[in-house]
Amino acid sequence: MKQLNMELLKGGFRFPGDLAVPEPSEMPERIIQFGEGNFLRAFVDWMVHEMNEQGLFNGKVVVVQPIPQGKIPELNEQDGLYTLFLRGIQDGKVIEKKEIIHSISRGINPYTNWQELLQCAANPDLRFMVSNTTEAGIAYVDEEQPIDRCPSSFPAKVAAFLYERYKCFSGAPDRGMVIIPCELIDRNGDELKRIVLQYIEKWKLEDSFREWIENCNFFLNTLVDRIVTGYPKEEAEEITARLGYQDKLLDTGEIFHLWVIEGDKRFDEEIPFTKAGLHVLWTDDMAPYRTRKVRILNGAHTMTVLAAYLYGKDTVGECVSDPVIGEYMKRGIFEEVIPTLDLPEEDKRKFAADVLERFANPFIKHYLLSIALNSVSKFKVRVLPSLLDYVHKKRQLPKILSFSLAALIAFYRGVEIKDGALLGDRNGEAYSILDDSDVLEFFAKCWREYGEDQDAAALARKVLGRQSFWGQDLNGIEGLAGFVAKSLKNILDKGMKKAIEELLISYNQ
Repeated sequence: MKQLNMELLKGGFRFPGDLAVPEPSEMPERIIQFGEGNFLRAFVDWMVHEMNEQGLFNGKVVVVQPIPQGKIPELNEQDGLYTLFLRGIQDGKVIEKKEIIHSISRGINPYTNWQELLQCAANPDLRFMVSNTTEAGIAYVDEEQPIDRCPSSFPAKVAAFLYERYKCFSGAPDRGMVIIPCELIDRNGDELKRIVLQYIEKWKLEDSFREWIENCNFFLNTLVDRIVTGYPKEEAEEITARLGYQDKLLDTGEIFHLWVIEGDKRFDEEIPFTKAGLHVLWTDDMAPYRTRKVRILNGAHTMTVLAAYLYGKDTVGECVSDPVIGEYMKRGIFEEVIPTLDLPEEDKRKFAADVLERFANPFIKHYLLSIALNSVSKFKVRVLPSLLDYVHKKRQLPKILSFSLAALIAFYRGVEIKDGALLGDRNGEAYSILDDSDVLEFFAKCWREYGEDQDAAALARKVLGRQSFWGQDLNGIEGLAGFVAKSLKNILDKGMKKAIEELLISYNQ
């Protein structure tokens, strides 16, 4: 079977009728991208392709491998081409979009071709830098200035690259770059800039270079949102037979996408995402959008999955389709989380509706146990702020969010830790509870003591009083310990299904 590459694209091959195939084209390299993984190819590179197809950008992406091992050989074998399937539910309908993406010019492995990367710095057309080197990628590593070798850390590569560009153009103000990281850390652009400046100080580089970085380069904070499922191993054989060609970089993701960029909207004229109809928001403050995502999307996961797993569900899709768990999730989002957010009502409700459609995506199997990893710290960040804000604004407890804390305690029920996991039990079936060792040891001790005294109220007070978990003693919130204790006893005595059903009945009273 033939492999996807430029020869195939130009050679009269009969592609499937439902596959969008681009015309081969030459364009200048205007973006340098650190990262060649599934996410960037289904997010940024797809966006660049869409802009090019509409005649709005006229630019290609040169991709840099951020670690010694990666997919650059496969990318160059295929001349930067790959097939992307975007699948999901949009406005209540199942949508599938299939296209060959033609936005990457080439790939560079800087560990074997450091000079090839530095040569890119001399390209006058280059204007933008994007990255996704994982959350751990934007971190300072104490290393010397590279001369003829590739540094290990991503920020050191950026500092070295920008220094080379500064020298190539003698510090010309108009040759600075717009740097748009996609790593999932708070204030990612600010953090990357801080570390780059730290390298400038360590390497004792010129003050004029520091000034050029400060005044002529723009490090933008961003928030990215798209579920990318990557290479579809289970379907790969069937998809390949349907396509009629081999694609080692076949990528899949959901339809929904959102990129919030905190920066001057004039950059949208240079890289016209919004003109191309892409869901990119330029803002002078991304904090509300980050809060919206964390509390609605991530919060919906955390407040639901532990209860739903004990209820008998295994995936997010099953939760949305179940009438009881589905109502539990919707009430939690629309009646308890949304009222705590200071954003336009229409924006919040539209985002929440999109989230539920995404959760119902039949092409994505999102397992509850994988989401349950480190649920204590997730609850503190994703759910507890909504609970506290609701109490502050409404002067009463949010029932779903408070119940979800009882569900967390019930999910962490176990007395034996084996191979780094606390062993739980669901209807006679063992499951692994994964969290930090101190969290697991605390719950194991609590449940051993419960086995002796059978006092749900005492157990609830112990958990709520663990300030290292929550940043405060939650027993100080009026009525919370009593509500959690009552809910926990209901779960233990009647089972999760009956406990949730009774909770929802009480909601209407």
